[in-house]
Amino acid sequence: MSDLVKAKIRDIPDFPKPGIIFKDISTALKDPEAFRRIVNYLTEEFKDLNIDYVAGIESRGFIFGAPVAYNLGAGLVIIRKPGKLPAEVEKVTYDLEYGTDTVEIHRDAIEPGKRVLIVDDLLATGGTAAATVELIEKIGGIPAGLGFVVELDFLKGIEKFKRFSGTKIVSMVQYSI
Repeated sequence: MSDLVKAKIRDIPDFPKPGIIFKDISTALKDPEAFRRIVNYLTEEFKDLNIDYVAGIESRGFIFGAPVAYNLGAGLVIIRKPGKLPAEVEKVTYDLEYGTDTVEIHRDAIEPGKRVLIVDDLLATGGTAAATVELIEKIGGIPAGLGFVVELDFLKGIEKFKRFSGTKIVSMVQYSI
């Protein structure tokens, strides 16, 4: 299943800066079979976890989060960059290689005790996903799973989630370098 998807992801060298090879999923998105396989994979992996909400991380996490939430019979909540949500927000700022970034969620997005699946396109260093886990816990949600389309396993982002030994974490396609 993942071989077709991996074949549809193209490499863009030196983006966003020299030395980086960007994994461009837009070529997989435009292929109906690849897109269907991604959504079906994420749905299948988490179908038995009684997910109440799927949290899609801006922006490509929205693309996969919405159909997965629909398939799971769950609600969709969105994790945004600062200044994009109109109601009261909770926020978490996290470190990047050079500087910081912030993610936000509406304070009333998830009721306490509800089970949340976090979905994004890419797991690299894990900073954004770890900040999202922290956001969900801050407002009382339970991070029940993390699902990614692509994992750059050589960056060891998965190590940020060691404390979640009972939380299911999956990625459909892995790159070792």
